[in-house]
Amino acid sequence: MSDPKRIPTDGGQAFGHNPFGALSSEGLPAGAETPPADAGQRSEAKPARKNRGRVDIIRQKAGRGGKTVTVIKGFVGIGLPEKEQLAKTMQKACGTGGTVKNGQIEIQGDKRQEVAQILSEANFRPVFAGG
Repeated sequence: MSDPKRIPTDGGQAFGHNPFGALSSEGLPAGAETPPADAGQRSEAKPARKNRGRVDIIRQKAGRGGKTVTVIKGFVGIGLPEKEQLAKTMQKACGTGGTVKNGQIEIQGDKRQEVAQILSEANFRPVFAGG
């Protein structure tokens, strides 16, 4: 292990030095041992909602034998398992059937309001598109 390109990992030699190591804390005021009481509460009180993007909600009837279907499309950054879980939640809430096809969720019937509520709770931004 005498190769000059290798860095020893046995803890013998430090990678650098601390420029403040030689300074003393004499004459400095004592620091707070515990963080302020309200410092941790601010971040816990209001968790940040991550906006997961816009999704389009469309009511379709054409090419479906006269049946109305609510189609949700435009998902970005989520995979098939999460889409299937969302579809299952929507089906339960709407009391209807549905499926995931071609990267979009299809729910039987005109259930745009119920679907929009579920998407809002999942941090998506639902937009009613024409259709």
